[in-house]
Amino acid sequence: AAAAEAAGIDTMKVRCSRGRRNFLSDYPEDRGQWVGDARRLAFDIRQAAPHTFMSFVLPLTEIASEAGALRAAFDAMEAGADAIMGQFGLPFVEALAKAGVPVQGHVGLVPRKSTWTGGLRAAGKTVDEALKIYRDLKDLENAGAWAAECEVVPAPLMRELSARTTLVTASIGSGSGGDIQFLFAQDILGDGEPPFPRHARQYCNLREMRRKMQEARIAALGKFVADVRSGAFPGPEHVVDVGRDVVDGFLEAIGG
Repeated sequence: AAAAEAAGIDTMKVRCSRGRRNFLSDYPEDRGQWVGDARRLAFDIRQAAPHTFMSFVLPLTEIASEAGALRAAFDAMEAGADAIMGQFGLPFVEALAKAGVPVQGHVGLVPRKSTWTGGLRAAGKTVDEALKIYRDLKDLENAGAWAAECEVVPAPLMRELSARTTLVTASIGSGSGGDIQFLFAQDILGDGEPPFPRHARQYCNLREMRRKMQEARIAALGKFVADVRSGAFPGPEHVVDVGRDVVDGFLEAIGG
């Protein structure tokens, strides 16, 4: 987060989740550890990039009611969120918007729902699919959303859709026709397992750097073990010495 702000990133999407629950569960008995960890992480991310607009992501499967969505959104905003993003149904979006929470939706390829729409593939390659995305955008507008993530929509269609909605459109894999260009930091930094998505570009290779760092850790720790076992560590330069008279005086004082 700090690196993104220093690099001039305008806005971030932050998923702050621990285990199966996010900021606040619908079930009172689940409060505590998960909630505390998520809120601490959210707060730390906010502190790391205090001047960057942040949308905190509430995962679809961790919110089970409108009341739960509201409580989680309020908790997220208390932790520093400027807006909330979710793959919610329209009643959840409307409930958040009516409560004054800036909420962002998700159209096109929605990975969490992709088994319902033909798998992890581009959305909008037919007229019917294009109309479906257009209706989804209009539904989000009417529900009170302010923005929508538009994922893997054909670039020419994305330009037309973005021109016909009042929502701020965040393009991921949808070309340059959206208002915001969005890409996962893991993909930008080459920090995941290949293959990377076709729409992603890697600007460095943190995965390889991490592999080399791990090799360096193992080598250094192995040398430490070997030196301890051989007696090479600690050496005279690593310890505090004292005259023999102090040692002899100590032994005499305690009776040998």
